[in-house]
Amino acid sequence: MTTTVRRKPVNARKAAAQQGNARKIREARAATGSLLDRVMAWLPFSERQLHRLFIALMLALALALVWAAALAAGMPAIAADRIAQVAIDAGFEVRRVDVRGVRNMNELRVYERVLGARDRAMTQIDLDALRIDLLGLSWVKDARVSRQLPDTLVVDIVERSPHGVLRKPGNRLVLIDDEGHELDPVAPDKIGRMLVVSGPGAGQRVIDLDHLLMAAPALRPQVREAEWIGNRRWNLTFRTGQLLALPEGEKQSADALIRFARLDGTSRLIGGAATAFDMRAADRIYFKFPGMAQADAAAAAAAKKQQQENP
Repeated sequence: MTTTVRRKPVNARKAAAQQGNARKIREARAATGSLLDRVMAWLPFSERQLHRLFIALMLALALALVWAAALAAGMPAIAADRIAQVAIDAGFEVRRVDVRGVRNMNELRVYERVLGARDRAMTQIDLDALRIDLLGLSWVKDARVSRQLPDTLVVDIVERSPHGVLRKPGNRLVLIDDEGHELDPVAPDKIGRMLVVSGPGAGQRVIDLDHLLMAAPALRPQVREAEWIGNRRWNLTFRTGQLLALPEGEKQSADALIRFARLDGTSRLIGGAATAFDMRAADRIYFKFPGMAQADAAAAAAAKKQQQENP
């Protein structure tokens, strides 16, 4: 015997309601998709970067769980090793070093300090200690070390700028910055027109010397060397080889340099016959000419002989 079950036909109102619900679902899905698209466009990250960020967050969570478990077991050293291994397995291992900002110094010196971190987990890198190590390099004024996940250390270097040359005992020449910080030895033929300073403590007086030379800017390009005498005053040597002895005191030396510049403008002292100028006296200038020392010595010897002959 066969029994036939007849379904009650769906009325028009119910069919319309079902179609309306389906339409609402499609519209909600479309709105959600467009909203996500707008959010993605608004965020300053690409989809790849978000993926890497998500991986990093998951790694951080896993590391935190490992660390908590190890601390609970009283084994922080084992935890650190385990965390490092988890990081390496996830690809967070130092494989590249990106050095930026190096222009004058030997870049290999930076790599020598940083390459010890190669093939280590990112979690094992002590950024502060690495920065302090880099600050020990003579050319490095400041440094910043950062991680660029997953596998790169970025080293930003702020270099010191060569400002002059320090003449040290034994006629050794060393580049210095404007604070007198010694950078690197330099050969005489590499100096160019940089100012050479000499004398005990001269390196720490470079800024004071700059201020002095600013009093007579026309003379500055003609000064080849400045010697700090007795920790109290300067002797300037021009590119002609002539020497100018200045008095003690910032104001006194600046005033003397200005007077000399005016005299040079009217009488062409630089490049003239005199080999030296002495302005240590406040109201006068002494000139030294070639052969003057021999003439003075001869005159002194003659006077002494005359005195012996006529006691």
